[in-house]
Order: sequence, then structure tokens, then C-alpha cells
Amino acid sequence: MRIILVGFGVVGQSFLRLLTLRYKELIQNYGLRPKIVAIADRGGAAINERGLDMERILQIKKRGSVSYDPDYGFPKLQAEEVIEKVDAEIVVEVTPTNIQDGEPGLTYIETGIKKGKHIITTNKGPLAVALPALTELADYNEVYLRFSGTVGGGTPILDLGRKCLIGNRVLSIKGILNGTTNYILTEMSEKGIEFDEALKMAQELGYAEKDPSLDVDGLDTACKLVIMANWIMGKKVTLKDVDIHGIRHITLKDLKDAEKKDCTIKLIGSIDKGLEVKPMEISKKDILCVPGTLNAVTFNTEFAGEETIIGRGAGGMETASAILRDLIDIKSNLSVRYI
Repeated sequence: MRIILVGFGVVGQSFLRLLTLRYKELIQNYGLRPKIVAIADRGGAAINERGLDMERILQIKKRGSVSYDPDYGFPKLQAEEVIEKVDAEIVVEVTPTNIQDGEPGLTYIETGIKKGKHIITTNKGPLAVALPALTELADYNEVYLRFSGTVGGGTPILDLGRKCLIGNRVLSIKGILNGTTNYILTEMSEKGIEFDEALKMAQELGYAEKDPSLDVDGLDTACKLVIMANWIMGKKVTLKDVDIHGIRHITLKDLKDAEKKDCTIKLIGSIDKGLEVKPMEISKKDILCVPGTLNAVTFNTEFAGEETIIGRGAGGMETASAILRDLIDIKSNLSVRYI
């Protein structure tokens, strides 16, 4: 399968490394021969319709941009033009998240779909603002849109809710969906420090960005709720439908008061009658009371009761593994479609 990779940061580079590691296994087990025919980053693009040398392009990227490739580089070539003109079956879109209008990822995804290319994305922004419309567009153009890495990184939260619980009905969902806020609240509770100090530690370790708003204000969790509500529960919602409260106002005193009741405070995202993100007191014995950067999500189902999944919610290779999972899923669906 010919692949166009749009975005070549940590996740994009991790995806190439994973393909290199798993290449023989992908051929043997899935009949999948992935070939990266184009990569676009901020500096331009590298294009070789016979397939780029993955190890070589990773080395070139260390100099700044894939467009520095002396043989296949195209400085300043825009990603949208690459998607439109390069022959490929798959577009893997891993550009940074923008929850205001979803751009430029939204345009990349729409362009790929309209050109008849299947889409895999790890970008929550376009899905938060336009997932119902993107799903309809993909169906109309008879292509697959996959995004399992947007929720839980390498932990298959979406697959559990959508595939493993098929035949059941998910009545509600709740959980910890952001590892950064979970780390901050864990550090505040265990080390007896205030929010600002815990945030600084998270930033120093690379868990939080210089501008941590997306995480600490609950926006990242809200985006993930939108994706789950649409994909798993069939709701037609966007980010504006979520009631959002972050953790900036949580103090050490709040956590100590919760401790007296054998509880702690976690940022919980929930889908029930509505969609809500807010800090909540939960029992330390609650299955959702996981430490550090872990994610934990409980599905309340009609027939099987509560089902909970726990795992790491972020990381380059973890998220790359979700892209590979989606790639195998598309390959399997296409094989069935054309039998």
C-alpha cells in the first residue's frame, strides 16, 4: 500500500521506525507491503513514487526537513498539493492539534477523502470540530477514516468500545483521558505540592507543553469525549456540545480534604445525558483511580455491565502502534471488500 505521510514530528518518525521494525511481519501476517511514497513537513516534501528509503529519510530529517533530500526533496511544496497529486492509497495525517478550527489538518483530511484516499489521523482537532461531517464525507467517497490513536494513544480505547463491545450497547462512558492532568494531580497529592509546582515538573519531563492550556483546561479530554461519543455511541456532537472545567483551580487543600474521605481528585470526562469534563472526587478504591500518566476508561454497557481499560495514553511509539493498527484494519477491510 502506498502511503503519504503528512507531518513528520515525533509520531511521524516513530511510525517510520515501527514500519522498519515490523516490515517482514506485516508481509507475512497481513499481506501488507507499506511503501512511503511521500512525506510532507513544514519545510516542504520528499517524494519518490517507488518508495522512500525510510532509514535514509530519518537521517535527512535530523538536518531539519525531508525536503533537504538531494534526490527527492521539494522545498516549500505544500502538503495539500502532495495529497492531491501523488498517487497513494493512504494518507497518514499527524500534524499538530488545533481545536479552534481544526486546521490545517482538517483541510488535509478533506482533500485526501475527496481524492479517494483512505485516511488515518492522530489529530484530535479536525475530529473535535467536524467528525460527523468528515464521517459523512468519507462514506460518500467510499473511503475509510480511522483515528484510533486520537484517544488513548496506543491503548485501544476506541477499538474496545466500537469493536469488542459490538452486539452490546454502551449506555455511558467515564474516565481519565489525559495523562498530563493525571500526573499533575498525582504529584500534588503524593508530594504535597501546589498546582504550579506540579505543572512545572510536568513541563520539565515533557508531559506538558510550554502552553499547557489544552491539557489543564480540560480541552484535550473534551476532544476525546467528542470522538468517543460519535464513534462509539452514534451521537452527532462537536466540541461546542461539551461542558468543560479544567484543574487550574484545584489546590493542595482540596486534595487533602478529599484524602480525609479516602478519596482523591481526578479530571473525569463523562458521556451520559450530556458530555462533561470536570475535576471530581473519587474513591482511592475506584478502578479509575490510576496514578501518573495512565489513562483509564469505564464503559457502562447494557448487558455486560462495566468494562474498564487502563493503559498509557501518549508517546511516540505508542501512538505509532495505533496508526499501524488502523493501517492493518483498512487493509483487512479492503481485502474483504474486493473478494
